[in-house]
Amino acid sequence: MDLIEKNGVPIFIFPGLACFDGVRHGIFTRKGGRSKSPFNSLNISFSVGDNTSDVKSNRAIISESLGAENFVFLRQIHGDKIITLSRRSDFNINTKTPFSGDAVITDIKKKFLVIQTADCQSILIYDPVRQVVANVHSGWQGSLKNIAGRVIKKMNQSFRCRPSDAIVCIGHSLGPCCAEFINYKKEIHKAYWKYGDRLNHFNFWSISVDQLAAEGVLRKNIFSSNTCTKCRPDLFFSYRKETVTGRFASIIALI
Repeated sequence: MDLIEKNGVPIFIFPGLACFDGVRHGIFTRKGGRSKSPFNSLNISFSVGDNTSDVKSNRAIISESLGAENFVFLRQIHGDKIITLSRRSDFNINTKTPFSGDAVITDIKKKFLVIQTADCQSILIYDPVRQVVANVHSGWQGSLKNIAGRVIKKMNQSFRCRPSDAIVCIGHSLGPCCAEFINYKKEIHKAYWKYGDRLNHFNFWSISVDQLAAEGVLRKNIFSSNTCTKCRPDLFFSYRKETVTGRFASIIALI
């Protein structure tokens, strides 16, 4: 990944996406914002106990840094519900009320899809042929429900996207070094035990890659940051590391 800076705010960019003119994206860090400890400093979530005015300021910073105006936020619920925003939709796509769900797909330009994380995966998807983007919040529960694979299927059903055209980028998240599940026999289905090691650490990066590939996404088109948020609390919020903490933003949009 490449690290750039806009207005003094660091942003990670995937070269595999940045080479396309029709899409804009960025993964922000915890740096460059207004929030005070323990949410310091670029927390974008209103639901973690941070000062409301600081969160509003942080969202304005992100907007200016990315050149984004029309954000689409989700009320993330750690499930597998997918929101589809289409140019053919008959409901109000300009609503300011967050949708409840953990993934959003759109073919509408300048809809900046936002996922908020602090260990969970953000999965950014772009189809350069059909001109469709998606952003996915894949926590461990969403991963076990195959939300990444379900989004690929939904893109095909709703927009005739071919999985082999998809470019997929997995953001900074809890790595296999730190994803410990002591009670994995109760929490994780046996089919996923092969992704664990003798220390009961699970590789959810590999789970996502395999789920995407199973739906027809080419492995050469799947890119991962391979950066563990718990190992890098200097750069990213981590619930596993800090418990009370903020959320950083992963964003993608058609332009």
